[in-house]
Amino acid sequence: MGLSTLSPWNLLQLLCGLALLIAGAGLLVRCAVHMAARMNVRPLLIGLTIVALGSSAPQVTVSLQAALNDTPDIAVGSVIGSNIFNVLVILGLSALIIPLRVSRQLVRLDIPLMIIASGLVFALALNKQLDRLDGLVLLGGLLVYLGLLLRQSRHSGHHHANHDLRHATWQRNVLLMLCALVMLGLAGHLLLDAALDIASDLGLSERIIGLTIVAVSTSLPPLATSLIAAFRGQREIAVGNVIGTNVFNLLGVLGLTALVSPAPLSVSPNALVFDLPVMLGVAVLCLPVFYSDYRVTRAEGLMFLGLYLAYGLHVMSFTTGMPLAGKLEHWMLFFILPALLAFLLFSTLRAWRRQH
Repeated sequence: MGLSTLSPWNLLQLLCGLALLIAGAGLLVRCAVHMAARMNVRPLLIGLTIVALGSSAPQVTVSLQAALNDTPDIAVGSVIGSNIFNVLVILGLSALIIPLRVSRQLVRLDIPLMIIASGLVFALALNKQLDRLDGLVLLGGLLVYLGLLLRQSRHSGHHHANHDLRHATWQRNVLLMLCALVMLGLAGHLLLDAALDIASDLGLSERIIGLTIVAVSTSLPPLATSLIAAFRGQREIAVGNVIGTNVFNLLGVLGLTALVSPAPLSVSPNALVFDLPVMLGVAVLCLPVFYSDYRVTRAEGLMFLGLYLAYGLHVMSFTTGMPLAGKLEHWMLFFILPALLAFLLFSTLRAWRRQH
């Protein structure tokens, strides 16, 4: 199905969604910088909280709607796929624009918490479902995370903020930020509807739709936000947005969805043996990459994009029964992953020696 076969309505949805996405992301980044100056905190904390929460808004809508429509594979799969996409594609593309500077707070606090949240979801899903009790556990974890960020904000004043930004009218800034979040939410809704129509025409399964089409669609707001932040040199917002969005997706989105769902969210066997381990592995991958010189280089950005390409090809080929799936799995297990682990071990040891 090519662009020429799209219905006029789907084409209009795509164009309007992309326009709102770009405009909303640009406005959100500007408001985040102003908000950080106004509150006298680092932009990283705004990226981890307000920007990340706004970026997660489409994911909340999609997962809740999927759960209420009795399509749990989309509700769970979209969160898994979105978290994988956020790290490998958003950080990969952002690092290609400008090497990303990584705060020590991310390495010491937020990355370990993202890994813990990923492991917690994996552990809770081992019985092949997420029920209301699991939802309460995840939401409790979100409250702990927000409490830690609030405590961190009290010890991280940003005293060199621009004078004009500090004295900007806070009411106007809050109003503009709300407008930006509404624009991003509407953009995600339009793009998601168009993507689901296309996916249904292609006859894709719910799991594949959740892991790919829906996950990418709900990740477009954080993608646009991080890319625009990178273009404008706001590297802390670009990185913090991704990490914060992933934590909100795992603890907030899945927690709320499991809590309000009429029935426990079922987790497919394929997600347990492949998708969830990949999501956890991607979260763990961030720690040595970020720890090495506290930055994400262009080479590491290319590595992230290459890993996502391999993951996407494996998912599609496995689902469609193509012989490529077995070859990809063999190459990943016996060549790519050992080489990647060796590279990460070497770079981590080198970074440790430099810092000690």
